[in-house]
Amino acid sequence: MTEETKVLSFDTTEIMKMIPHRYPFLLVDRITECVPGKYANGYKNLTMNEEFFQGHFPNNPIMPGVLQLEAMAQCSAPILMTMPEFEGKLTLYAGVDNVRFKNIVRPGDRFEMHVELTKVKGPICKAHGIGTVDGKTCVEADMTFALK
Repeated sequence: MTEETKVLSFDTTEIMKMIPHRYPFLLVDRITECVPGKYANGYKNLTMNEEFFQGHFPNNPIMPGVLQLEAMAQCSAPILMTMPEFEGKLTLYAGVDNVRFKNIVRPGDRFEMHVELTKVKGPICKAHGIGTVDGKTCVEADMTFALK
């Protein structure tokens, strides 16, 4: 990393200024590291109070895979929103490829995410995301986003 590389971090309030999501659909608590146009690391602390655990599944709570993907998408937004050409834009999912679910995410877990931007072509961006708990990969995916 060069001296010119700016590493940023964002708390929940700052994240909510970048993306429109709110409780119960805000699925990232903090961005711990973000290099604009490169990558972001963040996490979601999960508690039994998450609404989705009530029905997925009773007596065996598991974070739905689609919400793991959504959390990674939300974690990727600051990578783009900190780039001058995308500031103030809305990031929308355009596709997800090569998804693999490898471990279960449960209440009490800290779902950590690493998302790396792999390609930008106009308003279309591609990223690779990995979600982990305690260092074990839970989900991995290639994501495509459209900026509006």
